[in-house]
Amino acid sequence: MRRNILFTLFAAFMLSSAQSQSTHTPSVVYIIPIKKMIEPALLYVVRRGVDEAVRNDAQAIIFEMDTPGGAVNAAKDIISIITQTDIPTYTFVQKDAYSAGAIIALATPNIYMAPGSVIGAATPMMMSPMGGAQDMPDEVKEKMTSAVAAMVRSAAEQGGHDKQLAEAMVRADMEYSVNGKVISEKGRLLTLTNEEAAQLVGEDQRPLLSKGTVENIDALLEIIGLSNAEKRILEVTAAEYLARWIAGMASVLMMIGLGGIWLEFKTPGFGIFGILGISCLLLFFFGHHIAGLAGMEDVLLFFIGIALLAVEVFITPGFGLMGISGLILIFLALINAMIEHVPGTWRPISFSAETFALPLLKVTVSFAGALALVAFAGKFLPQTKVFQNLTLTTVLGHVTEEVDLLGLVGISHSDLRPGGTAYFGERKLDVVTHGDYIRHASSVRIVEVHGNRIVVEECSKS
Repeated sequence: MRRNILFTLFAAFMLSSAQSQSTHTPSVVYIIPIKKMIEPALLYVVRRGVDEAVRNDAQAIIFEMDTPGGAVNAAKDIISIITQTDIPTYTFVQKDAYSAGAIIALATPNIYMAPGSVIGAATPMMMSPMGGAQDMPDEVKEKMTSAVAAMVRSAAEQGGHDKQLAEAMVRADMEYSVNGKVISEKGRLLTLTNEEAAQLVGEDQRPLLSKGTVENIDALLEIIGLSNAEKRILEVTAAEYLARWIAGMASVLMMIGLGGIWLEFKTPGFGIFGILGISCLLLFFFGHHIAGLAGMEDVLLFFIGIALLAVEVFITPGFGLMGISGLILIFLALINAMIEHVPGTWRPISFSAETFALPLLKVTVSFAGALALVAFAGKFLPQTKVFQNLTLTTVLGHVTEEVDLLGLVGISHSDLRPGGTAYFGERKLDVVTHGDYIRHASSVRIVEVHGNRIVVEECSKS
């Protein structure tokens, strides 16, 4: 009997502790403002916000919206991110949700609107370089409209909204009726006020689009039972604006980075090529990390690949398993640094070809560009005085008389790829070939001397 009483008391104590802990665990709500024009930098803050919300077990994500629209591609990517989370998502239309803003709102199951706010008019427009809408040929306009209409139907289906209503926001040639009353005639795009969006329709008297009109975010939180939740408001940072520029320059940064590191391998010492290559690659990874794409695992994978490649170049003869493995790791790290990941994890959103197509294309172009850059540098740069001064110096000091060095035979101290060092008697000199590869411990002869630039050939070729 006593044992049962003790067990009951212990169970009650544990239950009370669990309830107390649960009571004191603060609820968290992430609020992501979508204000002004929608652009790629906003995509980064949405990606960051959703990722943090997943990692911190947030109870809700609220998009606070007041936007005239913006880049449809950015809206499409934002919708893709919203799709990947199980956290309840809400849109609070503070004032306007036009165009791309309306499309994003349709992807969220819960839409609330402030008094006097509007949503709709999502037809695509082509912007001129000077700003403002630009006329399009009919066939181009229809192609763009058809694509956006498909996207907005998909977003509405995801959010559980009427797909026909969504398409009426894109196509002006559609008529849309509610409760037997035409609210959008042919010839104009559907735009709803907060009252129109909240009207009840159908036999089940469900809201047309908006679940209700609320004054502000606090009122919305009270309705959904999260009035005591901690609000974490995200904003676009300066680093995320920088990340947008870096993402646009990704192929160029990769090309210069890879080419610079390879040229550094090919020249003795450590100089401008290594500094330039490493700087470009660090900038690439930094930008994509800020954008919410690259993680530390990608940087680690990349530098392991570089290390394997360095071992192949400097230690093992020829080009074999180490070099191939290094190139594969570098290739995979760069691709993985640019693909979308499921929020809160390192996994790609999907393993479909569509997910990897653009990163794969960028990396392939960058590798090809790096090879072209190396070929160009190998052919023309050795002939310039600037290159000679930057990459080749002698251990002895000044080369005073060319005639004393021409014809000297020595032994290569390192692999010449094409630069390296060689011993001529007791003298150790920095030398370069005409582009040929010469193994270490090979017999070489000095055939040209131009200031500090000493050119050698393998004796067997003389």
